[in-house]
Order: sequence, then C-alpha cells, then structure tokens
Amino acid sequence: MTPARNNPAEVFEKYRRQLGAFIVRRIPSREEAEDIVQEVFMRFVQTDALNPVTQVAAWLFRAARNRIIDHRRKHRETPLPEPDDEKGIVSEITALLADEENSPETELLRTMVWDELEKALDELPAEQRDIFWLTEIEGLSFRELAEDTGIPIATLLSRKHYAVKHLRNRLADIYEAILHE
Repeated sequence: MTPARNNPAEVFEKYRRQLGAFIVRRIPSREEAEDIVQEVFMRFVQTDALNPVTQVAAWLFRAARNRIIDHRRKHRETPLPEPDDEKGIVSEITALLADEENSPETELLRTMVWDELEKALDELPAEQRDIFWLTEIEGLSFRELAEDTGIPIATLLSRKHYAVKHLRNRLADIYEAILHE
C-alpha cells in the first residue's frame, strides 16, 4: 500500500512560516529568500505527486538547505567564517561547504559533518538539544518558543548557549580539518 499524497495547501500553511524564517536567516535578501521558499514548495508538490513524502518537515528543510547552498554557490557571497564568529559552528561548516565544488569529496565531507552533528546533538540534554533544533533547524524565534512553552526567554537563551558551546567543542576537529584542507 502506497502512502497517501499530502495536501499541498495544508503543508504550505503548516510549514511556511518556519521554513521562511529558516531561509531568511541564511539569505540576506528577503526577495531571494521568498523565491527559495516558493521553489521548495513547488518542488515538494512535484515530488509528492510522484512519490508521496512521508517525513514532510525533514524533506522541506533538507530541500531548503540544498537550495541555500546552491544560491550561495551561484552568488559566491559567503565569506570564509572566522572560528570565533558568533554564529554556530554548524553554520560555519555549512557555509564553508557551500563554497566548495560539488565533488564526491565534498559530498563525503558534508555527510560526515551532518553525521557528527547528529551524534553531538544526541549527547546533549533534551532541553538543550530541543532549543538548538527548534531555533536553528526549524527557524522558530525565542519569543515564539517562550510563548508556546511558558519558559522564560533568558532560560531558552542559556540552554542554546550551552548547546552551541558543546557543539563548538565537539565539532572543532572537523571544522579545523575542513578549514585547513
């Protein structure tokens, strides 16, 4: 039995805001970010029509990440990150990988980085892992999370700080290997 197709209007309404926030934080131009949102949803509808998508959120954010990487390659606007930059190390590594050619070596590095990220996230307490995931991957704001959970923004910020600190330490070797490649 094949899975049922998703209702495109429901998917768009459910994920539009989160996906838009995720993309806008990574693309400086709102117009270009909106173009990427539209393109991701168009590709989703096309893909889902042929082969129903079972993990909608994962598919959408993976597609958005790939489109952001393509956009950066096309525009070459992503500078090499500084190790002490305030951005998370995951963003630094992803931006660095976005500037590389699409070779088998790059794909292997990209896979390795995401595997290590998943392992590092699994080492975190659930509260830290969740806040990192919700703000960095799903694009929610601290204000939204505070309203939804009743947890003060300062507590959420603290949890994310500890998550980012752990990820920086845990992924530092990979970052250095990529930076000095």
